[in-house]
Amino acid sequence: MAKEKQLSPMMQHYLQTKEKYPDAILMYRLGDFYEMFFDDAKTASDFLGLTLTGRDCGLEERAPMCGVPYHAVDLYVRKLIEGGFKVAICEQLSDPKAGKGMVDRDVVRVITSGTVVEDDILEEKKSNYLMSLSAKEGKIGFAWADVSTGEFKLYEYKGENLSEIAEDFLVTVSPAEIIVNAEAKSLFDALNPTVKNTLPKAQLYVEYAYGDAYAEKALQKQLGVQSLEGFECKDKKRAISAAGALLEYVNDTQKRSLSHLSKIVYVRDNSFMFLDANTRRNLELTETIRERKKTGSILWLLDKTKTSMGGRNLRRWVSEPLLDPKLINARLDAVEELTANPQKIEEITEVLAKIHDMERLAGKVAYGTVNPKDCLSMSETLNVLPELKDAFSGLTSKFLTTNVRDVSLHKDVQKLLFAAIDENAPAIVRDGGFIKKGYNRELDGYRSAGTESKIWLTNLEHNEKEATGIKNLKIGYNKVFGYYLEVSKGQTDLVPLRYQRKQTLTTGERYITEELKEIEEKILGAEEKALKLELMLFEGVKNTLFDEVPAFQKTARAIAELDAVVSLASVALKNNYVRPTINSKIKHIKIEGGRHPIVEQLQSDNQFVANDTVLDCSENKTMVITGPNMAGKSTYMRQVAVITLMAHIGSFVPAKSAEISLTDRIFTRVGASDDLISGQSTFMMEMIEVATILNNATENSLLILDEIGRGTSTIDGLSIAWAVIEKINTIGAKTLFATHFHELTELEGVLAGVKNYRILIKEIGGTVVFLHKIVRGGANKSFGIEVAALAGIPSDVVSRAKDIMQKLEEADVGRDTNSIMLGAATKNASKQMSLFEVSEKESEIMGILKDLNMDGTTPLQAFAILMDLKEKAGK
Repeated sequence: MAKEKQLSPMMQHYLQTKEKYPDAILMYRLGDFYEMFFDDAKTASDFLGLTLTGRDCGLEERAPMCGVPYHAVDLYVRKLIEGGFKVAICEQLSDPKAGKGMVDRDVVRVITSGTVVEDDILEEKKSNYLMSLSAKEGKIGFAWADVSTGEFKLYEYKGENLSEIAEDFLVTVSPAEIIVNAEAKSLFDALNPTVKNTLPKAQLYVEYAYGDAYAEKALQKQLGVQSLEGFECKDKKRAISAAGALLEYVNDTQKRSLSHLSKIVYVRDNSFMFLDANTRRNLELTETIRERKKTGSILWLLDKTKTSMGGRNLRRWVSEPLLDPKLINARLDAVEELTANPQKIEEITEVLAKIHDMERLAGKVAYGTVNPKDCLSMSETLNVLPELKDAFSGLTSKFLTTNVRDVSLHKDVQKLLFAAIDENAPAIVRDGGFIKKGYNRELDGYRSAGTESKIWLTNLEHNEKEATGIKNLKIGYNKVFGYYLEVSKGQTDLVPLRYQRKQTLTTGERYITEELKEIEEKILGAEEKALKLELMLFEGVKNTLFDEVPAFQKTARAIAELDAVVSLASVALKNNYVRPTINSKIKHIKIEGGRHPIVEQLQSDNQFVANDTVLDCSENKTMVITGPNMAGKSTYMRQVAVITLMAHIGSFVPAKSAEISLTDRIFTRVGASDDLISGQSTFMMEMIEVATILNNATENSLLILDEIGRGTSTIDGLSIAWAVIEKINTIGAKTLFATHFHELTELEGVLAGVKNYRILIKEIGGTVVFLHKIVRGGANKSFGIEVAALAGIPSDVVSRAKDIMQKLEEADVGRDTNSIMLGAATKNASKQMSLFEVSEKESEIMGILKDLNMDGTTPLQAFAILMDLKEKAGK
């Protein structure tokens, strides 16, 4: 306390302000700089690479200090936000020139990763969500909002697996910042460590904000209603609790009313397909597995949007595949109509490319940060809207006509902006010049006075030179002394008595005259009055825009929908995709000539081998796929999942034809990944992922399982893989199961609905050629040594491996695993059949021939199939 009394008044105020924001870096405005002191200065200087200095503060030791110029503050704020810091901006609230004493200062805003609105910090085509979680009594509520656009959504779940639902929802929304109540914090801490490490750290927020009554009143006040009945969430106490806390947090940090958060959307159960973190990663939905970049992802493939808001909308579509067949087919109808009119696509995309980010511009208007340059962007956008509506003329699908109808022209606002804002308007208002000439007669008068006065100055300088004979006399100006007549030292003896000395220089003298004073007052008075009037006129423009925000948001959402569906049509047309058939009547996945859309795009030789798929609820529930590594098993399985996913987005798919059943979940277990942070091995992670699948899959799910059980001993792994297939068979989920355990091919004929498939391989001169064609039947060998040779393993190692393999086969080191499996399979005779009841090899050959699609088989592939059948028949 004694030390605090020794501090200077300014530093005392700094510490009092800092005490209110202990978890933020406090940027304290001092003149033209934002300064940071004490621990904040040490942290910021180290993180931002700033020079750490010191400032006298009244104590024996100087206060550590670093600072950044006010005009460059956004750059440094961005770096701090990206580094996970919060930044409290403390501004000067009074004019330092207005009086004596300390300038009034206070925090005007706390910038956090979930409340950013600055364009240079935000990612154009990615929403920036703040998410709030509220858990209590077996329920969990979610509320998430994008402050930059006004998007605001709620969801509530009740059930036993709250932690799993929270995990799935968090990875779906992918928030930039998370706040939670105490019970939700416990759930968050219990999340899978691998998933949790990809999310921002959950911040425990004040408990009172989550109180049911407090939260409901906060939400009602924000929406301007007396009841939440009309928003389908009146009885969703946890969702309301989460929303109320979110609003409290936003108001607490942003220090202003955010009127554009005026509409909430309650997300109904089963409105979209949940995709867990593993599936998102393995299918590379929005970023690639290795480089974590957009290029090479499903989003990269489908995103040909021309507007930022359209790009954000398409990202939501990819992250949240639909489950409602009506909504899915509404998008498909639109894509079909557009692909049938390619000239329309070209016309529409040209217009969309002229549209600015209307959604975030509306957010700036509501937030109060819109500047003249933003107004120009809004004006240019509104000017294009009639052209956009015309471009869609003649198209009749409901999705298109509904959204085109929702695009308002905002004619009055467009007229105002065109009349008021100068076409060369700057982003910053402090220097004026942003109101167009002719908009206001008084302003034009001030500007004319200023211009005429400058002519007077030129004339005055000429006249004074003539009157005094001082040839190098000149009129100058600076902010301290205003206008002056400058005379060099060698000619000061020619200065007349009417000149009043104003300033002495080493090179000469500066003077003022009564006439120059009059001109100065006219110029400076006109400029000052002009700037004040401009600011007042701009406030009027902003007020008009503010009243239009809800209408702007509606138009922006409609444009985003149109842009996203046109993007899907552009991709479908370019890549020769087809419309999938998807509805509640279809119970199978039947794909003819399916292709992996990403691999196909990245292949330079355009030689992607298409493959068929049949999965249903009876005879074809599970595909057991064998074949060597590098043959294409994983690509094939992913391709089936991606085609299924694309159909649920409402996209055309890469195939000759596709019938897709409504799929509630897509689960994938592909590849190996140690979790070094939590100390879990590859095998442990694999088992956790398999457990998640078995505990959550239903008969309407699609499962992609690759090499289950390979992380442990052969017998353990085979036993687990076998038991997993049996469990999946009981669930009834459609499954693609790739394995190197050839013993699992014996399950065809034992378990109903299990079918064997393999990738065709051609052996030539001791090596192998991958034909990438999937056909019926199990592989005869793994070709592991041949693949090792292709990978560059030294020839002496490959040769030695072949010798060892031959000796092991002769010694039968592998043992009779089929007998071991027989014992496990026959323990419960009422549930499983004996392995000795499998079909004869003639039946297997007949089944392979029966399922063979000759139309999709090349001569080389047909020859390979024939050779394989001959080998089977000869055994």
